[in-house]
Parts: sequence; structure tokens; C-alpha cells
Amino acid sequence: MSQDHLIKLACGKCKSVNYMTTRNKKSVEKKLAPNKHCSVCRKHTPHKEAKK
Repeated sequence: MSQDHLIKLACGKCKSVNYMTTRNKKSVEKKLAPNKHCSVCRKHTPHKEAKK
């Protein structure tokens, strides 16, 4: 995986960083916000892109 395509996904409620994923920043202009399971909140919450 290329380092410049990596992004962090942080929980929308507790702000803990739980996931790392890739995104092509040239073709996908919107920020990702998928629903993922947060181990801290113990429920499915929207995870937003976090700064590096």
C-alpha cells in the first residue's frame, strides 16, 4: 500500500482512531464517512476521516 493513499477513520462520537483504509484522493473528492463498529462505544457509529 502506498503511504500517500492511506487515511485514518475516527469514530464520530468518541473520536478514537479505529481503522486505516485507502482512498484515491484525485478521483474521490468527498470525505468518507462509513458506518463501522467502534470497540470503545461498542456500537456502529459513523467513522469520519481524521487528520494525519
